[in-house]
Amino acid sequence: MHEKPSKDGDLGGLGAVERQTISGLAALERPTATADDLIRRFGISRQRANLALSRLARKGWLRRLRRGTYAVIPLSAESSEVVADDPKATAMELFAPCYISGWTAAEHWHLTEQVSNTVVVYSAKHERRASQNIGGITYRIRRVTQNGFFGTASIWSGTTRIQMATVHRTVIDILDAPEMGGGGRQTLDCVRAYWRRADADPDALLSLAEKLGHGSVFKRLGFVGELLQHVDRAWLDRCATHLTTGTALFDPRGPKTGPISTRWRIRMNVPLDDRP
Repeated sequence: MHEKPSKDGDLGGLGAVERQTISGLAALERPTATADDLIRRFGISRQRANLALSRLARKGWLRRLRRGTYAVIPLSAESSEVVADDPKATAMELFAPCYISGWTAAEHWHLTEQVSNTVVVYSAKHERRASQNIGGITYRIRRVTQNGFFGTASIWSGTTRIQMATVHRTVIDILDAPEMGGGGRQTLDCVRAYWRRADADPDALLSLAEKLGHGSVFKRLGFVGELLQHVDRAWLDRCATHLTTGTALFDPRGPKTGPISTRWRIRMNVPLDDRP
C-alpha cells in the first residue's frame, strides 16, 4: 500500500530526488520505465539510474515487470499490485521490435466477440519462454524474423504507437499458426467473420501469404477460400501453385482425425457447420 501524501504535499516515504524522479517518469506518459529513460532525462550515470529504479521499486512506487523494466504505479493506486493500463502498449516496450497479431488483433478488428486476457505478440526479440505473465498480464510470444514485419498498421494509445497486424495480416497469421488465434475452430470463425467484412480482399490475403512463404498457409487459405466460396477459380489455382508436399492438420494441436482434402493436402480436424 502507498503511504498517503502529507498535508504539505510531501509524498510519504520519498525524498526530494525520488519525487523528482517519479514526476519525470510520469511525465514521459509511457507504459514502462528503464534506466535509459532516467539517463536521458537527468543525465545521470547508468549505475545511479539503476539504483534509483531499484529503490523506488522497493518502496512500492515502481513495479518491476522484468529485469531492467518497470511500471510506474499511479499516485491514485491503493496498491502496487496493479495491472497494466494498456497491455498492448506495454508489449511494444517489453518485446520490441514487435507487432500485435493473432487473437488480440482479431479482437481489435472485430473478427471475434470473445475476449481473451492474453496479449498475442509477434516479436523478433529472442524470448526463452513463449508465454509470460508480466504485471498481471499474460503475453504469448511468437518469434518472427525482421523480414516478417509487413502488413501492419500504426495505431495510437495515448502517446504510445502500437504496431498492429492489419485485418488481412491477422487472418494470414492465424491461418499460419491457428494456436495463435485461439485454435482451429476459433480461427475458422474469425475467417468467416473476415469474409463478411466490406473490406475483405482475397487478393490481399494471397499476396501476404506469398510474401510470408509458409506452405501450410496456402493449404488452409485455399481450403477456406473454396469452402466459403468467396474466391474465383483463378485465385484458387494461384493459391494451389504454392502447395508443399504432405498433409497438414487444419488445427496443428487438434486430433489427427477428420476428412482429408486431397486438393489442398489438409486434414480438416475441426468441426464444420452450415454457417456462411
